[in-house]
Amino acid sequence: MPTFCRHNRLEATCPICSRKANAAAAPTRPARSSGARASRPSSSVGSRRRAARAAGDLRVRRVSRAVEDGYAHELVPGLRASADGARLARELGFSADRLEELSADPPGLYAEVALADDREEAIWLALLIAWLGPPTGEKPFAAIEAVRVPWSTGEVPDEGAETAAAYRAWAARAGSQEAGLAGDPSWTPERRFERAFERLSVKGLRRAPRYEMLVSLGRLGVVDLRPTSLHLVEPLDSAMVAAKRVFGIGDAMNIRRRSAVLAEAAEVPIEALDLALVNWSRPEEERITAGARVTGDEHAARIAALLGVEPR
Repeated sequence: MPTFCRHNRLEATCPICSRKANAAAAPTRPARSSGARASRPSSSVGSRRRAARAAGDLRVRRVSRAVEDGYAHELVPGLRASADGARLARELGFSADRLEELSADPPGLYAEVALADDREEAIWLALLIAWLGPPTGEKPFAAIEAVRVPWSTGEVPDEGAETAAAYRAWAARAGSQEAGLAGDPSWTPERRFERAFERLSVKGLRRAPRYEMLVSLGRLGVVDLRPTSLHLVEPLDSAMVAAKRVFGIGDAMNIRRRSAVLAEAAEVPIEALDLALVNWSRPEEERITAGARVTGDEHAARIAALLGVEPR
């Protein structure tokens, strides 16, 4: 007798539950890196800050420094404190676990993206989550829900309307959002990610939301995308600033190489470093959780052992 899942669909045909069942049945192997309405804007402080970020306003943070205690490790040559190494291990563990959750049982609005019957609505919602985020706190998706508008209406959120209009113009030129991201059917997921990242360089859409959008679409099974690097191309990007300190160098090519080496040694996908680096550089109360219900403790303990520090 057919059974229905918690998403009120047949278990065998639900995009989330069927994928979760298949993942549970398949042998596991560590992932490795290969190299509200538009007319009613939110009045909360958090929403105003998100609007500023969407419009291109950047705030430069001074990364707090732990007390140096002689710590040194070849995978993270810029770190001089065991506490910094332990924090990085914790954030890498959380980020890797969060990516696995996105693939198996996505939380909140991410589940809507995965379950949407209309690919255009799914891609648009993924953009809004990445662009109007980051999702933090007890109700991480509330501010996004307050300003989201459907793709089919042709409307744009009041927050960052110019960027949203530029994105819609990009999609119109490509024929659709999906066509603009998918490209040639013969492309590998890696090449598709590279090309999509380049194509999404529209006014006001910075590296961080572009990268997160594409990663989430790949993980949620909407578009076959897989990154091979962090694409750290903006000097003031939060992940770039943190990477310079972690890897002890400012050159983008060397950061790319060292981040790939760390991801492979830690047995996490390269994209796990993106959120990990950002959270590592933030105060505890400003960590980005993206609605995740995971802790990452198991991954974190393993990575802490790799880096020669005690897990936190």
